[in-house]
Amino acid sequence: MEQWLTWFSERAILALNAVAVLIIVLGAAEALIGVVIVVLRRLPPSEGRKVWIKFARWLVAGLTFQLAADLVETSISTTWQTITRVGIVALIRTFLNFFLERDLEEVRDRQRESRAAGQKVSEQKTP
Repeated sequence: MEQWLTWFSERAILALNAVAVLIIVLGAAEALIGVVIVVLRRLPPSEGRKVWIKFARWLVAGLTFQLAADLVETSISTTWQTITRVGIVALIRTFLNFFLERDLEEVRDRQRESRAAGQKVSEQKTP
């Protein structure tokens, strides 16, 4: 039973990390293309911020998959040194994820406030 669990867990860890890498690479490629378009077309800074927000979402998704792989790895870890290493990496990824999510929420709040202020201005101009 233990051998089967180890065999399955190792493949799950590999698959989860592969998904995480794929997500991060796709997000980075999309961000690179977005930044190039913003620069070449000389779009306003708000368009650049949209590119970075989308990239942050990709990073959050990738970090979430990496964290899942870390959790699976702890199930088959046999030494305290390995468990400690995985725990520290998981903690770092959790903090990164937390701060990315917090930053995204702040941006969403600012966007909502900006839209609400814009609607108030347009309502005041309408007779």
